[in-house]
Amino acid sequence: MKKILLVITTALSLITLKAQNKNLSDTHLLKHYFELKDALVSSDAVTASFRITDITGAGDTKISEATKKKLTNAGKDLEKQRAAFATLSLEMYAVIKKEKLTPDTIYQAYCPMKKMYWLSKEPVIKNPYYGKMMLNCGNITETIKP
Repeated sequence: MKKILLVITTALSLITLKAQNKNLSDTHLLKHYFELKDALVSSDAVTASFRITDITGAGDTKISEATKKKLTNAGKDLEKQRAAFATLSLEMYAVIKKEKLTPDTIYQAYCPMKKMYWLSKEPVIKNPYYGKMMLNCGNITETIKP
């Protein structure tokens, strides 16, 4: 009987640990996404490149291989980074809607000039597709509550 209880307790512990690691991975993915967005808002291609490496190197299966490849191929070219970010943003939106990665409210914003979406932690528009050139271009299209 003691062996059965030990096996059950060990199994439950492993399941809990795996769930905690998944949540930690999800949190890091979202964190890196927002850091990439901030780098693009600042038109900082070097920092954006590091954040892309964080996202693509994490081994997360929530992001498609095609998107990871597009991100990786962007290198330090700001316009390619922004184009890859648009693709990433669509995938992140789908993941957040499906899996609720965060207990926080997330805002989906839209740039009418580029016809592209992005996600934000705050309802203030800071456009990652134009940076300082058109920082406030866009509008919130959806509020995603936890």
